[in-house]
Amino acid sequence: MEDSYAEMVRKSDNYKSEKGNRYKEVSKDRLLKVSKKKIQTTMIGALSTVEKHFGFLWGHEDSQELTPEQEHLKELYNEVRSEILDRGNNQARNLETEFAAYDINWLRYQITLPVKTISQKEGVKDDGKEEENQD
Repeated sequence: MEDSYAEMVRKSDNYKSEKGNRYKEVSKDRLLKVSKKKIQTTMIGALSTVEKHFGFLWGHEDSQELTPEQEHLKELYNEVRSEILDRGNNQARNLETEFAAYDINWLRYQITLPVKTISQKEGVKDDGKEEENQD
């Protein structure tokens, strides 16, 4: 009987340990995914802002044929765009290496609901019978 109990306790401890390790990996993967997405959003947002304010220089939203100057500016913009995306993607990949050195636990979202006791109605005893007025 003691052997089976000890075995059950050992299995329970192993299960808890494996579950904890799995949770840490899932937490790390989740944070890595969210972090990479934020870097990508920053890069794309920055490029969008440049296009919005300077796109007229290379006919960004025009369907007309580009002038030689606009062609040159468009080539320059595409080089800048490529460098920005390459550097951002490099940093996103560097996150994976950095995260490998950490144990991460996601604390999740927590809500604490207040619990209040319900007070007894006036005129009702704990046994459910009504009290008599003593006026």
